[in-house]
Amino acid sequence: MKLLPRLALALVVLPLCALASAPPPPDIDSKSYALMDYQSGEIIASNNGDEHVPPASITKVMTVFVAFDLIKQGRLKLDDLATVSEKAWGEGKDSSESRMFLTLGAQVKVEDLLRGIIIVSGNDASIALAEHIAGSENAFSSIMNQYAQKLGMTNTHFVDASGMPNDDHYTTAHDLLILARALIHNFPEQYKYFSERTFKYGIEHAQENRNGLLIKDPSVDGIKTGHTEAAGYCLLASAKRDGRRLISAVMGGKSWAYREEASEELLNYGFRNFDTEQALGPAAPAGTLKVYKGAAESVGAGTPEPIYLALPGGHSPLQIQTQLGGKVVAPITAGQTLGEANILLDGKIVKTVPLVALQDVPLGGFWHRLVDQIKLWLGF
Repeated sequence: MKLLPRLALALVVLPLCALASAPPPPDIDSKSYALMDYQSGEIIASNNGDEHVPPASITKVMTVFVAFDLIKQGRLKLDDLATVSEKAWGEGKDSSESRMFLTLGAQVKVEDLLRGIIIVSGNDASIALAEHIAGSENAFSSIMNQYAQKLGMTNTHFVDASGMPNDDHYTTAHDLLILARALIHNFPEQYKYFSERTFKYGIEHAQENRNGLLIKDPSVDGIKTGHTEAAGYCLLASAKRDGRRLISAVMGGKSWAYREEASEELLNYGFRNFDTEQALGPAAPAGTLKVYKGAAESVGAGTPEPIYLALPGGHSPLQIQTQLGGKVVAPITAGQTLGEANILLDGKIVKTVPLVALQDVPLGGFWHRLVDQIKLWLGF
């Protein structure tokens, strides 16, 4: 690659497929939906994806997300015991609301509460866990909102840990995909709970996981159902096929069966019509720059992690256009910005990413620095 004195401009063609475009997504009868490519984080299909909707029991994904993070920090343990309060015990006791069937005053392991929330959608378990963590469900909802803000869920607000109807309790299909992606990425070990099909606690027979796709589609490994009269039938689902993962959110479907049908349609659409492509990364530097006064003569410029893109199947070759600064003077720290790269498809920019130094370059010896200083004075 030839570098110009002030600006390096290169065009790299990656050996991918021929030109194609994806067909339109399926016609989904719901209040909203969205489909995300997990690796890239890109939305590949959406309808009213940023419209406020009640999340119903999908709320509980954030409830367990908070708990998982506290466990990761060492502030909560799976074998910690939570005491079942009258509020938690009474939640749904005389109604059709889903519950784990906790006993008043019982001490229950955090792990059992987590499974009771994830698998059987227990409202009683959600409140018991929230009270154990924060002292009250109201205080816990404030923590949920703090996590939502950190994750970038800008159109979400929680008022409880279970998802009971409330005008101030809302989210969007898009925000739920952000949450689901963070859940899978941050907690790969704990995510296994979402694929468990049954859970038994406090009753004679085990309760079934309400996510019927776990049985219908072996590639599906989560995540959570939700239903209230206000929310309709909702499903946040994820599937992994041939190393690729997609996440779907269908909000406000007309029946429990339809939310599964619609979710599977979306997932099939994404897997059949899109590819997840990798560009750049530490193993594939975008270029190199000469280093003055350094212990090394040059430094690689690239991205510290691979860049993923969700593209229509059969797309034309990607192009990477790099812009790198000219004269770089040591010391250089890995991660220091050196330029940027435009990733193009059919001549149009689809993503722009910063290019950084891929390794440290400390100062060189005295005479080397002196010679390079002279070169810089003379414009070499």
